[in-house]
Amino acid sequence: MNILTNQIEYAVGDATHHAYLAFDDEITGPRPGVAVVHEWWGINDYIRRRAHMLAELGYTALAIDMFAGQTASNPEEAMGLMNGVLGDMETGTAALKAGYDLLLNQPGVDRDRTAAIGYCFGGAMVLHMARIGLPLSAVASFHGALGSFHTADPGSIKAKILVCHGGADAMVSMDDLEAFKQEMNAAQADYEVLVLDGAMHGFTSPEADENGAKYGIPVGYQKQADEKSWEALQALFQRVF
Repeated sequence: MNILTNQIEYAVGDATHHAYLAFDDEITGPRPGVAVVHEWWGINDYIRRRAHMLAELGYTALAIDMFAGQTASNPEEAMGLMNGVLGDMETGTAALKAGYDLLLNQPGVDRDRTAAIGYCFGGAMVLHMARIGLPLSAVASFHGALGSFHTADPGSIKAKILVCHGGADAMVSMDDLEAFKQEMNAAQADYEVLVLDGAMHGFTSPEADENGAKYGIPVGYQKQADEKSWEALQALFQRVF
């Protein structure tokens, strides 16, 4: 195994974005490509680690950039960056499509076997990718927001969907999850929901405990939930790829 990484600049409108690529250089032939969408902090060490983990599984991983190279150092900055996207989802959708196209154009990526995974804000973004019908094999959201920016027509969602949700999430409620299920049923989507008992928002991120204590926000890491959700992701990929 020889994991190579690279930062790639690409344009979204007039803005320059910075993706992070990771892949195993020793794998020959086509392989699935997986887009990774970051939390409200932007592309940081945590997201780069996830891309590296996907590369270790044999995929080409591309962390796509929703904030035009910006990262946040505190929740106020993060909220501003996130709301900048959520308040202009036309541009946000263009950024997602540009990142997806960049993934498709990476050497060795099998264009018929692609997926997108996202964390928190990124979970909402990859679910949007599924809702608008991008031809992804699978989409997975980890402690992501579940509200919709687009109502999918019945049968239009092509990706199989996995939602990993913390049972103790104080930022995305069980009512939100129930509304999501009803929406997916109406759209005739192929989806799976994994509720992780006792897990808080941010349960996959080891940095969540420190951030929760430092900033007084209801997030926290749970090792069991992190591992169980990652296993569920790998099982999904084995089915669709």
